[in-house]
Amino acid sequence: MQSKLITAALLGVLASGAALAAGPAAKDSADLAAFKASFRDKNEATVDRLEQTEAQRLCSQDAQRPLKPAQRKQIEQQATAAVRYPADGNYLGDWKEGEKVAQNGRGLQSSDPKGTAAGGNCYACHQMDKKEIAFGNIGPSLQQYGKLRGGPTPEILKYTWAKIYNSHAFQACSVMPRFGAAGILTEKQMQDVMALLLAPESPVNQ
Repeated sequence: MQSKLITAALLGVLASGAALAAGPAAKDSADLAAFKASFRDKNEATVDRLEQTEAQRLCSQDAQRPLKPAQRKQIEQQATAAVRYPADGNYLGDWKEGEKVAQNGRGLQSSDPKGTAAGGNCYACHQMDKKEIAFGNIGPSLQQYGKLRGGPTPEILKYTWAKIYNSHAFQACSVMPRFGAAGILTEKQMQDVMALLLAPESPVNQ
């Protein structure tokens, strides 16, 4: 296995060198091939995650070649159309379980044994429960999320679910993980996080 990986990596490097004279596009393609050749499946981290959707490909290019408004709109429309809402029509689960999901940063890593349930790691980016002192500020504060929006109305339930499921539906190339679309969280976990955000008795809304 190790010799095959070394051979694949060497072939990728040779292809990258040969592509230098063929132009930037060919070099980018060769660099990507070399990059992919250096990976292998390990526990929860699998090589197939290197395959990008069309939206991800466009967003990867955005830093050097900003997307046109029409491209951003297309990404948002496609993401919105692909949102899967709760099969049983129930948006709210158990906020106590939702807090566990929000605090859990494990899952989908090479150090996680297969079958490890992924967490949302919500506190890494958002302030939520005012009693929690460890939180990030990449995303906006979510304190009193439901209270400020008038509670779990049908419109807010649908909006919040779609935002968690695929944030690209509202902002193309958002850095927020696509928790539902990427299969990071289960439907049950998403329902529990929804309850954490919207249930009146949740500490988020105190």
